[in-house]
Amino acid sequence: MKKYFIITFGCAMNVSDSERIEAHLQRNGWKKSPSPESSDLIVVNMCSIRQSAVNRVFGRMKFFSKLKKKNPKLKTMLTGCILKRDFEKLRAGFDFILPVSRIASFSKIAKKGERTHIFLKRTEKEGIKYLKQGKTATSYIPVSVGCDNFCTYCVVPYTRGKETCRAPEEIIKEAKESIRQGTKEIWLLGENVNAYNHPDLKKKTVDFADLLRKIERIPGYFWIRFISSNPKYFSEKLISTISDSEKITKYLSLPLQSGDEGILKRMNRGYTAREYEKTVEKILEKIPECFLSTDAIVGFPGETEKQFQNTAKLFEKLKFDMAYISQYSPRRGTEAFKMKDNVPREEKIRREMMLNDILKKTAFEKNEKLVGKTVEALPQFFKNGILEGKTKEYKTIKFEGPASLIGKFAKVEVTECLPWGLKGKEKGVK
Repeated sequence: MKKYFIITFGCAMNVSDSERIEAHLQRNGWKKSPSPESSDLIVVNMCSIRQSAVNRVFGRMKFFSKLKKKNPKLKTMLTGCILKRDFEKLRAGFDFILPVSRIASFSKIAKKGERTHIFLKRTEKEGIKYLKQGKTATSYIPVSVGCDNFCTYCVVPYTRGKETCRAPEEIIKEAKESIRQGTKEIWLLGENVNAYNHPDLKKKTVDFADLLRKIERIPGYFWIRFISSNPKYFSEKLISTISDSEKITKYLSLPLQSGDEGILKRMNRGYTAREYEKTVEKILEKIPECFLSTDAIVGFPGETEKQFQNTAKLFEKLKFDMAYISQYSPRRGTEAFKMKDNVPREEKIRREMMLNDILKKTAFEKNEKLVGKTVEALPQFFKNGILEGKTKEYKTIKFEGPASLIGKFAKVEVTECLPWGLKGKEKGVK
């Protein structure tokens, strides 16, 4: 029996794709290997969001070359998000380069053994028929792939192709099967997940709020989460749907990127800072307990101190629970790469630290309000008698308990808080 090993870089979408690649290979007679050294096929699922992510793949090529000297029959396959310019450079280091849309042919091509390199063109629609996953407490279900927004710093439109939505019946079928197998938490995925729009079998348009309601009606108790949301598609209908639901978690990832109007325009984000702020105000008015996470880029080309301070002020005003703050780095293939990267690295570091300091303060203040309360949690890890997982609002929590609680909903009393997490005491199983 042939053995495979998968290496995954990137976001939840990449993780989901790797799960499906694994399901495909196993159904076609492959066995999972414990290490690359003992494999017949190594699959690398790459990310291209930053040059550093691409460099990690180039770095692995030397390692694979050494393995092939010891095992001449070893084959290497590359998939995931790949820019055309990187595709040409990577051809020499991989026997196969295939777009994720060709999952159904991965096994056949690997067994045939002939070098094959196929690039997903921007004009092509990526096929997104997915294989059923195995039993797992958390299921990742893509509802769409691709992006048509062309933010000036992002390569996703060039690596994932045009935005394509799956039929609602297909998504619901997969969700039902996941719940039947014991899934406790469903993540709906998409580059702009809340832009979802697809007709059902009766030709009636189903938007993202409609889709959430359909999934919510599946029997059984489970959590529904989704990423990544785009602020310009966040409707009042969607806010009401989340507010009225017991299953849709009160956790939202809503990327800001910048709090300055000029920088947002240069980023081609499609909304203003004031529009973003109004959206958050509407969310918190309807869902005051909402855990709000965001993304921000500091040091974007041309960002002045005053423009950065506009981002800092919005951080202080909106009091995010969590934020993923990154320093801008030039990425070939994007429009921003043509702009002058004129913010010094030392200044980018200072701005990142400043936003982190604001976040640390506001996150601690919000976590502090939970001390003494009992929350619902889903443990995911166990080590030395300590369970670690996420609350329904996606806050990290640690507490003592048996390993048997992994993958089960637990009631936990919050006894202590930190800026980035909680500590608690088990109070039983839900």
